[in-house]
Amino acid sequence: MKWTQTLIPTLREAPSDAEIVSHKLLLRAGLIRKLAGGVYTFLPLGLRALRKVEQIVREEMDRAGAIEVLMPALQPPEIWQQSGRYETASNVLFKLKDSGGREWLLSPTAEEVITTLAANEINSYRQLPKNFYQISLKFRDEIRPRFGLMRAKEFIMKDAYSFDTTDESAMASYKKMYDAYTRIFARCGLKAFPVEADTGVIGGNYSHEFMVPAETGENEVVFCEACGYAANIEKATSGIPKTAAREIGAAVEKFATPGVVTIEALSKEPYKVPANRQIKTLVYIADSKPIIILIRGDDQLNETKLMARTGVVAVRPATSEEISPLLGAKPGSLGAVVNVPADAYVFADERIRGANDMTTGANEDGFHLRNVSIERDIKVHEWSDLRTVSAGEPCAKCAKPLKIRRAIEVGHVFKLGTKYSEALNATFLDADGARKPSVMGCYGIGVTRTLQAIIEQGNDKDGVIWPLNVAPYQVCITPLAVAPESEAMKLAEKFYAELTAKGVDVILDDRDERPGVKFKDSELVGFPIRIGIGEKSLAKGEVEIKPRHGAMQSIKVEEAVNAAMKLVSDGVAK
Repeated sequence: MKWTQTLIPTLREAPSDAEIVSHKLLLRAGLIRKLAGGVYTFLPLGLRALRKVEQIVREEMDRAGAIEVLMPALQPPEIWQQSGRYETASNVLFKLKDSGGREWLLSPTAEEVITTLAANEINSYRQLPKNFYQISLKFRDEIRPRFGLMRAKEFIMKDAYSFDTTDESAMASYKKMYDAYTRIFARCGLKAFPVEADTGVIGGNYSHEFMVPAETGENEVVFCEACGYAANIEKATSGIPKTAAREIGAAVEKFATPGVVTIEALSKEPYKVPANRQIKTLVYIADSKPIIILIRGDDQLNETKLMARTGVVAVRPATSEEISPLLGAKPGSLGAVVNVPADAYVFADERIRGANDMTTGANEDGFHLRNVSIERDIKVHEWSDLRTVSAGEPCAKCAKPLKIRRAIEVGHVFKLGTKYSEALNATFLDADGARKPSVMGCYGIGVTRTLQAIIEQGNDKDGVIWPLNVAPYQVCITPLAVAPESEAMKLAEKFYAELTAKGVDVILDDRDERPGVKFKDSELVGFPIRIGIGEKSLAKGEVEIKPRHGAMQSIKVEEAVNAAMKLVSDGVAK
């Protein structure tokens, strides 16, 4: 490709609404352009890189035995109502009506569609296992689209769905996808790692996210360098001990705490109750019903864990107006010892199980209770791990200190079980003639997000540093004189023809621009290899080859093509 024959509108400065490095470079390098919030046009170079990521994904899916299909982006709401997600996922659904007034949904994912297909086409265990995948546009009504392709309203995703006869077979399908994802991200040049994850509204009981370390990532990952444990903070646990046991003391005693409505205030004079000896009482609304949550005063509630434990899909903190009629006090004086309605359901964090000599609210404004014993004085209906892990806590597996870092989620694998197959009647006849629901898994990769994650991980002050496998072009030939009769241009054309014939993706910068402009654009876009051809070098029988992330080398003209091919075959030496 000749530079003048394509469109590469580089920018010296990023638009003011570009927030993170990768977003800025996507725009500055002329890879994408914004049409509206969360909606982007891919320009030629961006599309080439995107197609290369897609091809890697496609090759590894095929290698893992998945079958490519293409499902409609326009979906009827009835199948979403049948699965129960029409309500639970309503906040991200794009809904529209046709000329006849019928409602349709724009696909945010395709569990319902593929399960409907399986229900109609798969009838016998002899047809299983099967794994179907597609690479297609998805639509989600992000309230606040941001960070470019990271959180967009329209994006490209690879989604795959496996159907098996048994749980054991489903785990084998899961492992194939897990391994395929490891290969995909490695081939894309990403340092991605898997972490245990929550299944969210998709459902299921087993999942991993693939994360790319990045300070600008929206996810927090808890990990142990000693044993390799890693989990999304929404799922992570630690080996931190329970609240130290003390002997059950005197009866519960009420004492006045005027104006004290925080854990911190109660820990100061004149009360001096340490946060770790306080019980924090929270009231949440879970699917329209109030629930009471108890955690230690120095811990934070993890709402995702609460949702997973309760099985609800929407929880929120109750308002003061909702709490007062329930417990008789405002937040800051709440507890679960007295004045608790008989039908109030109480969840408690495992860390305070068996704790004595605790202090909590009295359910009376301006009063607290001391000498509280969890087992003696509080009726807990359900115990669970509800707290958020903190850095430095001991790993549950090896007791070494845990660390936390930010990361970008690029892929997610789920073992769904029979949630969708039962709801949408995707069943099969087993060898004994009994009808059973298929055991499903689903597996997603954000293709456009992966592209931006590659840039977020690979860049410097000059621009993008593309891995060779996904670079829009692998080699940029840069003659400093572009007149057709010039020696530099003649040699550039020769190199271009030879490298192209050897299967290398080459772009020839035939612009009549100053050398500095051409070099800066090459660095900004991030071509892995640049061959510079100038009159001064040619006078010595040499050209200059520069890896994007390496030192300039002077190479004899007759050795230049082989030197470039060596860099390509080596994956570009640093």
